[in-house]
Amino acid sequence: MKTDNPRILVTNDDGIDAPGIKLLEEIAYSFSDDVWVVAPSSERSGASHSISLTNPIRAKQRDTKHFEVDGTPTDCVLMALWNFMEDAHPDLILSGINSGANLAEDVSYSGTIAAAMEGTLMGIRSISLSQVRPPRGVSDFSAARKYAPEVLLKLIQMKEWPEDSLVNVNFPDCTAEIVDGVAVASQGHRPPGSFAIESRIDARNQPYYWVRITHTEKDPANNSDLEVISNNKVSVTAIKMDFTDHAWNKKLELIIND
Repeated sequence: MKTDNPRILVTNDDGIDAPGIKLLEEIAYSFSDDVWVVAPSSERSGASHSISLTNPIRAKQRDTKHFEVDGTPTDCVLMALWNFMEDAHPDLILSGINSGANLAEDVSYSGTIAAAMEGTLMGIRSISLSQVRPPRGVSDFSAARKYAPEVLLKLIQMKEWPEDSLVNVNFPDCTAEIVDGVAVASQGHRPPGSFAIESRIDARNQPYYWVRITHTEKDPANNSDLEVISNNKVSVTAIKMDFTDHAWNKKLELIIND
């Protein structure tokens, strides 16, 4: 990867006007003067790795290097690569800084991480960043503001980077002064039942529904992202795009080929 003034694409799933992406753009400019922002026109949290196949994508150019897209985070990456930056693809994709954690099984639902996944599939070094927040509060990005530049610098300067892997970074829900360092962690696992359906009745007596987050906390596994964050440390996790369970595949071979 080009480390001297790299071309950087910044995106997210909270929307182009979210405070987290504005902070990430500011940080990106400390590494390069060639920074592009292509992000959803509105919040697309939970979009995962979805793409728009049954409806057209509309985009608006705000200025030379800022574009809002009426689509998912993955749509934004595709639009950036094949429309707005087609003359030269980015050397680095930064997705975030998300308002809220992307830990454990959040990886499966996160539009923030999905944008980094799409970049990874395109052979581009990609990093997702998220700021943990209180369940009913707003994100205090002070931890991200202090530690993101340090973590990103180390990741950008890495000479070797697996082609099918991205890095997921989470900043703890505390002020920067309380953060107790940075730790590499494995992906954690919460008990089943992270979501529930809440039914309501509207003013015309018709039912409607909300998906409600119902995370059940338990003692997290050692060195998992959940444990690292609970100890007020920045969590850094390598995520591999190969979803194959190689150990179980070997057992399946014995059964299927019997």
